[in-house]
Amino acid sequence: MSEQFLGTWKLISSENFDEYMKELGVSFAQRKIGSLAKPQVTITLDKDVTTIRTETGFKINEISFRLGQEFEEVTMDNRKAKSIITRDNGGLMHVQKWNGNHTTIKRKLVQGKMVLEYTMNDITCTRVYERV
Repeated sequence: MSEQFLGTWKLISSENFDEYMKELGVSFAQRKIGSLAKPQVTITLDKDVTTIRTETGFKINEISFRLGQEFEEVTMDNRKAKSIITRDNGGLMHVQKWNGNHTTIKRKLVQGKMVLEYTMNDITCTRVYERV
């Protein structure tokens, strides 16, 4: 785990999130709630287990994992996925697979901000977080 990701982050910008949620199959009502949410993400490390806790005004989601080891994840939109997170050029690559589908979430640091790039099929969404 790259130490520079540790800490608490808040969402400051989001591009194409509704289109990405549509591609995931998220319902209209859930997409509207998701679009309004301004998540705060806390990333911690205990020995070799990383925890990513995402809090919105509507929901809290937490995943704990070891880099490179598959784990079961229930996503913010309630998909049950098999996931794996690995190092990727100084960032983190998060792959979720469920029901024959898959999506990737790339986390990287750019000028002190955490940039997440979500991709499913030909839809890409970018969300930017800054430290709290």
